[in-house]
Amino acid sequence: MKKIAVVLIVLSVSVVAEYRADISVITAEIKQRMIKGNSYREGCPVGLKELRYLRIRHKNFSGQEQWGELIVHQEVADEVVKIFEALYEADYPIYQMRLVSDYQGNDWQSIEADNTSAFNCRRATGSRNYSKHAYGKAIDINPIENPYISRSGHISHKASLVYRKRVHKNDTAADRAVLLSEDKAVRIFKKYGWQWGGDWSGVKDYQHFAK
Repeated sequence: MKKIAVVLIVLSVSVVAEYRADISVITAEIKQRMIKGNSYREGCPVGLKELRYLRIRHKNFSGQEQWGELIVHQEVADEVVKIFEALYEADYPIYQMRLVSDYQGNDWQSIEADNTSAFNCRRATGSRNYSKHAYGKAIDINPIENPYISRSGHISHKASLVYRKRVHKNDTAADRAVLLSEDKAVRIFKKYGWQWGGDWSGVKDYQHFAK
């Protein structure tokens, strides 16, 4: 019997990371998360049928790929996916991106967790009017590194105090998360017609983008 030599060729396959995202309607499961999580209730200015649930692949502060989630208005869902694709390609890091329902709709707690979020049926800070977040047309990104600063210069979250001076100091993920007017991340949002709270006079809301 002839011996047959079997040669095994091992191929080295390199897995290339790539951006991924998907858009879906608000399912019964997501609806329950929103209601139980106090981010949606009767009387909100938009109905659930007008909102979309987004799952978005992004790079975290450790440089790892992870899934995030946002809820936005259907009118901006497609462009939000494109915006986050551009942020991904620009290596802009996002600490985490969870529904504000995971924090019982509490904006303070979401910010304390450095959570990037969008829809939340709440009033604007210091106003009786609904925030753009209540319409699904605002996104707060890396809120600890990009704080809300009052007219008097007050910053509410202690972890944000080191980010009062708006400069890049090094190449850490947290530093690259800081948003400055000339940064590519800011220009990406503006390309799609989103306004940035860092451009406001008086009050500054560096985390905030709205349309």
